[in-house]
Amino acid sequence: MNRPTHGALHHVEIWVPDLDRAVASLGWLLQTLGYAVSQSWDTGRSWLLGPTYLVLERSPALTAGRYDRRRPGLNHLAFHVEDATTVEKLAADAAQHGWSLMFPELHPHAGGKQHYAAYLENADGFEVELVAINSPQSR
Repeated sequence: MNRPTHGALHHVEIWVPDLDRAVASLGWLLQTLGYAVSQSWDTGRSWLLGPTYLVLERSPALTAGRYDRRRPGLNHLAFHVEDATTVEKLAADAAQHGWSLMFPELHPHAGGKQHYAAYLENADGFEVELVAINSPQSR
């Protein structure tokens, strides 16, 4: 494991309404991005990349109600992706894993002309942003 940098994110834990559905969408994405399954238990899974891990859990303490990224709290997770070609491949493949492209009329510059990214939302309303590390110049 890499030694973390002071102040770097240690982990993120996301409570989900349906673990199987979350593993099918978020789990697929994490593994595609290079995260490895670290732990697995009846109500959750964790994935590790370097010193950072993400947890998906169907907690027994979860209250009812649909997740809404527009309410106070976590809006979305954003991940670095190697380049624009990889952003496009992931966005296309994501449709088979429960994701839909957000802001299709603005894709891939929904975040601005200098920002090449895909914004995806899964069936539970969780949003991820896939941001090209190396992107073509704005057109």
